[in-house]
Amino acid sequence: MKKLILIKYGELTTKKGNRNIFINKLSDNINKVLKEEDVKIIKKRDRMYIESENIDSTVKKLQKVFGLQGIVIAYKTNTNIEDIKQMVLEILKEKNFKTFKVETKRANKYFSIKSMDFNNVIGSLVLKNINCKVDVHNPDLTLHIEIREDTYIYTNEIKGIGGYPVGIQGKGLLMLSGGIDSPVAGYLALKRGIDIDCLYFDSPPHTSIEAKNKVIKLAGILDEYSGNIRLLVVPFTKLQEEIYKRVPSEYNVTILRRMMYRIATSINKKYQVVINGESIGQVASQTLTSINVINSVTNFPIIRPIACLDKLEIIDIAKKIGTYETSILPFEDCCTIFVPKHPVINPKLDKCLEYENFDYESLIEDCINNIEIITNFNNNYKDLL
Repeated sequence: MKKLILIKYGELTTKKGNRNIFINKLSDNINKVLKEEDVKIIKKRDRMYIESENIDSTVKKLQKVFGLQGIVIAYKTNTNIEDIKQMVLEILKEKNFKTFKVETKRANKYFSIKSMDFNNVIGSLVLKNINCKVDVHNPDLTLHIEIREDTYIYTNEIKGIGGYPVGIQGKGLLMLSGGIDSPVAGYLALKRGIDIDCLYFDSPPHTSIEAKNKVIKLAGILDEYSGNIRLLVVPFTKLQEEIYKRVPSEYNVTILRRMMYRIATSINKKYQVVINGESIGQVASQTLTSINVINSVTNFPIIRPIACLDKLEIIDIAKKIGTYETSILPFEDCCTIFVPKHPVINPKLDKCLEYENFDYESLIEDCINNIEIITNFNNNYKDLL
């Protein structure tokens, strides 16, 4: 029996005239993820087919590719009644079930028997050859038959993670800290088709090498869903120390965040949006007043994928995508060190401008000019920490 992987597109099928653009991007992403696998990919308008020498390994990697609605291990046969019947019996003799139903999708309208009638043909065949019963409401096994140029038969479907193919919406820059929230924001941005790089603000000796390694590991986990992430590490110590020297403690975080936004929106014109993990009201810098004052340093678009989620919802996603256990490791980033006892929750813009009366532009330029770029995570990040 010839076995292969059948890919269902899901949301991509709603794109009508643009569908081929989405399918081509998805195909590119799958090729990238499966570059170490021995596979042949056949892309068509309604389905994609992948022939693989190691189906289990290939399926595992496909489960982290955005744009896939369903992943099916299917058996391929010729589109004629006798070959289909023979294949059905070969497949079902290896299955253990008491009840079943048949669902036929007749995409090939040249096939002479309509879907409902073919369900009855195959159902009768199964009842004659296997000791079982039909149950159309809650069967032990559902036999799916897709009649196309060839015919594909399967009994199980693995749910994909959906969304759009990464990169179809352009490029964004994720402000990645070591916390729970920003990796989740990055994951959700990837799901909507935004290809991302990550930006981390490193402030040694106030932040540790373990804090940096923690972020490298988080970027590596996100890269499993992308395959194209770069981590940009900003040397932030001089600018951060200058802020704490010159700015009243209650405004430290506000001014710190304003500087971060200036850096994030000045790095490279290829980015179309900046992404962060702010959740409204979660901390002092994330009240609506704080967000407005901090955001005022730039006209660049900022998106906040988790803005209206509560912490428990964010934690649930972090656990699902595999970032939670790393995020809770006790290594502080530059946003959590030196946090004042009473940070301002309703900062005033005129106060910020007053406290920024120092030569921060040259310090920002120094930060940007000395960025460290980390790429090619592969599996190396798994050994960190």
